[in-house]
Amino acid sequence: MNNELEKYTNQIIQGDCLELFKDIPDNLVDMTFADPPFNLKKKYTSYNDSLEFQEYLNWCEQWISEMVRVTKPTGSISLHNIPKWLTYYATFLNKFAHFKHWISWDAPTAPMGKSLQPAHYGILFYGKETKGTKIHELRYPHKRDRKQGFLLKDYGGKKDKLHPFGPLVSDVWTDIHRIKHNKKRDPHPCQLPIHLLDRLILLSTDEGDIVLDPFSGTGTTAISAKRLGRKYIGFELDAEYVEISKIKLEVVEPNFKLDKSWVSFYLNDLITIRDKDWNKLKEYFIVPEPMRTIDYKKTVLKDKKLIPKEKEVIYEVNNICKIDETRKNGKVIKQIETIKIDANNDFKSERKVVI
Repeated sequence: MNNELEKYTNQIIQGDCLELFKDIPDNLVDMTFADPPFNLKKKYTSYNDSLEFQEYLNWCEQWISEMVRVTKPTGSISLHNIPKWLTYYATFLNKFAHFKHWISWDAPTAPMGKSLQPAHYGILFYGKETKGTKIHELRYPHKRDRKQGFLLKDYGGKKDKLHPFGPLVSDVWTDIHRIKHNKKRDPHPCQLPIHLLDRLILLSTDEGDIVLDPFSGTGTTAISAKRLGRKYIGFELDAEYVEISKIKLEVVEPNFKLDKSWVSFYLNDLITIRDKDWNKLKEYFIVPEPMRTIDYKKTVLKDKKLIPKEKEVIYEVNNICKIDETRKNGKVIKQIETIKIDANNDFKSERKVVI
């Protein structure tokens, strides 16, 4: 590794990304990903999310050009935002990099106005150079009817030729959902589901590669990178978000794999694999026989114990905490649990009750 990157690698650094980028040399990062403030007046702790139109665009062009600069010639640049801003981002990126894909993430929002209802976010996926960008083909499980378990798509007489795990991932992602429950959210207004980052990282990196996120938030990109055996660099302006990220990263292990193949797990199942890894992975699955019975039989793991158990961290940072609330005799009782982790990565729980 380049010595100039050592002080940043596997760190969440607090500060303005435009200042921190100055210490990152050219062409040294394998993947850059950004989920910036959307300029929609969201309530961040330290951000101004309400800039004038042109001021916002000028700022965006600065950090986008820095992302491209630090990315390796074989690396990729991914930007997540609403379509409105991505049209401008594409104009900036076209000056510095090369278009590969516009990924449409099906994630409906609340009904708005009297026009077409917003139903997706976009992810621009660019390569640093015209050729040689690292991109892996991915697969995800076949879509099925939730009640009966039959394949949603009618493949007719071609079921015998279906891939046992599932189809290749396209540029429309309908199987990854937004975080809907508060108990799964950090105190951050725009937190992405971590398995969305898993898919992007599996798409464009290999084990040991470096992933940089200039708007790290509460550490989603870094956590995904670490559990997939990659290195990470996070920039984050808000000190509280930095502290939350560090607490969460303490308990993350690089264990999202089957045998030697890195994969993405979600809700006690596999949701993303690399196509080239299937021949090594298939020994861990029960595959329907004959293959046409895949119409109503799933390919399943032989042993669910192979799925790593994620450790949930309850934290308290500057009066921002995750709590359980119950009511007793008309009073609200808050139970605040603080997790302490010792040198052996063992948990010690301290719970206090506040009335």
